[in-house]
Amino acid sequence: MALAALQVWRRPLPDVLREEVMDPIGASSTWRWYGYENSWVEIDGKKVQSVSGGGHWGGGMFISSFDMARFGYLFLRNGKWKDRSIVSEKWIEMARTPGPANDSYGFANWFLNTGRKAIPSAPASAVYFQGNGGNTIYVDWDNDIVAVTRWMAGGGALNDFVGKMLGSLKNTSTAQ
Repeated sequence: MALAALQVWRRPLPDVLREEVMDPIGASSTWRWYGYENSWVEIDGKKVQSVSGGGHWGGGMFISSFDMARFGYLFLRNGKWKDRSIVSEKWIEMARTPGPANDSYGFANWFLNTGRKAIPSAPASAVYFQGNGGNTIYVDWDNDIVAVTRWMAGGGALNDFVGKMLGSLKNTSTAQ
């Protein structure tokens, strides 16, 4: 997919991401997006690296919790940042639609909670983005929440975290 997008924009995708998304949402300058050593292609006579999706085997995106949270907040607000539309609301709607081959998977890295299978403690409408090492952005429109977890891997840990987080909201509202 990255190679196809590179052919469309005809310039390095990290530059496109920086200009079109990360700078407008106020992300830091510390995130990095690398391709693999052997992922160089020629575009219009120039060597350009085709970047990969995840952060593993020496390539991918490396990003702070701060920037992950801003990225998640962009989607919580359906692609808008302040008064500017950064990502099409229609595209987000399509990304949240289950695919025919796997109803728990939307576009690219959109993991869906269809039937509350992936995260039983979360609303079915919640989504999450998960990277290498269990680094996760959880987006929950029903509860107006973005949560970032780092190095929380498998075994139901994300579900336990979300359950405790949402439970604390209920406990706070009934305690008053």
